[in-house]
Amino acid sequence: MPRPRLDDPELPLSELMTQWPETIAVFNRHKLLCVGCLISPFHTIMDACHEYDLDEAAFLAELMRSAGV
Repeated sequence: MPRPRLDDPELPLSELMTQWPETIAVFNRHKLLCVGCLISPFHTIMDACHEYDLDEAAFLAELMRSAGV
């Protein structure tokens, strides 16, 4: 099975953090409570950005830089 794409809009946050654990620091830096959250298997980057009022494009770019993608 191919590795998922970090920029896949349907990628659940739990899978994102499992595949790219270095992104956890980005979530923590922005004070998002997604790490370890029971909802993370069901939320996407878009959901988190909407919930925390973050710019989705900027947050995704920061995640991608941290993951080296």
